[in-house]
Amino acid sequence: MTHITDLNSCAGNLKTPRNIDKEKGSNEDLSSNAAESLINGNIQLPFSSLFSLPAVVFCIGGCEDEFFCSEKCAKAAWESYHSLLCSGPKSLCKDKDFLCKFIHHANETNDIFLVAAKVISSTILKASSLEQLKHKNDPKKCYTSEDCINCLLEAWEPFSMGFKRLWWDSIALPIDLGADDEIGFRNEIKELASHSLKLLKGAIFEEKYAPLFSLQVYGHVIGMFELNNLDLVVASPVEDYFIYIDELDGKEKVEAEKFTRPLLDALGDDYNVPCEGTAFFPVQSCANHSCVPNMKAFKRDEDKDGQAVLLATRPIQFGEELTISYIDEDASWEERKALLKDYGFICMCPKCIKES
Repeated sequence: MTHITDLNSCAGNLKTPRNIDKEKGSNEDLSSNAAESLINGNIQLPFSSLFSLPAVVFCIGGCEDEFFCSEKCAKAAWESYHSLLCSGPKSLCKDKDFLCKFIHHANETNDIFLVAAKVISSTILKASSLEQLKHKNDPKKCYTSEDCINCLLEAWEPFSMGFKRLWWDSIALPIDLGADDEIGFRNEIKELASHSLKLLKGAIFEEKYAPLFSLQVYGHVIGMFELNNLDLVVASPVEDYFIYIDELDGKEKVEAEKFTRPLLDALGDDYNVPCEGTAFFPVQSCANHSCVPNMKAFKRDEDKDGQAVLLATRPIQFGEELTISYIDEDASWEERKALLKDYGFICMCPKCIKES
């Protein structure tokens, strides 16, 4: 899994987790019959109609790797990147065998390769769309390789904003790794990326977009996510349901808990496990770090269609730089210094200067 900075410092829960009245530690197994009945809809839980979930939408290309919450989401993914990375019958990739090997390799080693592939695929599709549009507007013009590169650069622009370092230079060292082993470790990481790129290149390579498939570019794309990822936490609808039941009054609560208590006991503390995701926001990635930041990245209920916001954490003076924290700013100075080493700088914010 990719290294992502501490949740408390860079990501916002949609709401603050709340405790509900339950006995901890029971964690009984839910019978397979009960679980199957819930999945098949044979058991209707009380008040569950108030917590309807969106239907699962399958990939437009017919693969079984991607699922979506709406037709709009599925179409947007298909047009922006997935049509080249789909293993289904409608895929636009050059070689499905290589694509399947690439996906398998990423799942077995590091899923950050899948995110990097989305960047490359997105850039190719957008550059191709720009070329088609320009050709449509001026069909008599003879387009050169320079025109192709210009379209490629325009398509790349959203990702050019993110700070980049080579992945194998920026990835955090394992805690149990000695300083003498660092060179070997980083070489292994570079080889891992090189093999991943070879498989991706076999799947979607186009000669006119060859610059995208250099190891240097691939390494910097992965490094961009390593250093700019924002971890998003979305509250689980399961937690919302149990909280609702717990807040009922009198007889309604007693009757409802006849059905929900066994489920809650079986889930144990896992009843409130959130849904987690990773995102890249170009504007947020431009914000510098401070251990006393004046902003916090946050995703609210009303922020739909991939949006997030930067919220002020205190009054901000005119002309003051807007900053966020890349790490847990409540950690000790020694811990913060060690964590920020992966970003390639020593923090000189007022807090660090004072504590050092």
